[in-house]
Amino acid sequence: MSPSAERHLLQAAVALTVLVPIFAAGTGILLGAQWLGADPARVDLDSHFRYLSGIFLMLGLGFASCIPRIETMGPRFRLLGAMVVAGGLARALSLVDLGPPSAAHLAGLGIELGVVPLLLLWQARVARRYRAMPSSPGPASTLGT
Repeated sequence: MSPSAERHLLQAAVALTVLVPIFAAGTGILLGAQWLGADPARVDLDSHFRYLSGIFLMLGLGFASCIPRIETMGPRFRLLGAMVVAGGLARALSLVDLGPPSAAHLAGLGIELGVVPLLLLWQARVARRYRAMPSSPGPASTLGT
C-alpha cells in the first residue's frame, strides 16, 4: 500500500473514532450525568460530569484537528493519545475497585486502552513513511512528527 493510501485510511479511522468522544461529550454537556442513569439531584456530580464532558469534547476536536495533515501531527497526536490512555487507566482502576461498568463504558475502555494505542502506532508509521519519501519537500514537512 502506498504511503498516501495508508495516510487516507488512517485519516478515515481517526475521523470515525473521534465521533465517539464528540457525541458522548456533547450529550454529557447537554444532558449531564442523567443520560447515564445517574441521579440528577446530585448537583456536584452533574457539575463535574459536564466539566469533564467539556474537556472530552475538546479532546475529540483536538484529534479531529490532526486529520488534515496527520503525517505531520506526531507530538499533538501523542499528547492527546496519552491523555486518553491515562483516562483509560483511571477507568480500569474503577473497574478493579468497583466492578464492571455499563457496556458503553466497557466499550470506552476498549477504545482508550486498545484502539487509541493502535492509532498512535499507526500515526508514527505513516509519519515515518512520509519522511522517507523521496519527493518529501524537506525539513519543513517533518514539523510536528
